[in-house]
Amino acid sequence: MNSTDQSGDVAGREKVDEDDHDLLTFGEAGERLRLEIAAAATELERLRHDGTPAEVEKADTRLTALRAAAARNSAQPINDSNFEKFFGYPGKAKRNLPGPPPGP
Repeated sequence: MNSTDQSGDVAGREKVDEDDHDLLTFGEAGERLRLEIAAAATELERLRHDGTPAEVEKADTRLTALRAAAARNSAQPINDSNFEKFFGYPGKAKRNLPGPPPGP
């Protein structure tokens, strides 16, 4: 729900040119997931010794969900068979992409 300021305008977040810096790359998202998975695994082990069965079940469910998210986040190469699923329209994966410039 948006609130209004004293002038009656809807108050909200202003769009700034640098909003794109908030986007996560596959690498950054993967690293954050890796750290969170490690922390969740440590917490699960602690709860197995000191927690209630309900706490253990909740922590185990969270760790499973984080691991599933990490698997979904991993970048898979685009090929002809998964092109349409990824982009949402039929097509062919590009093959002869330019490589790095030749070295000296």
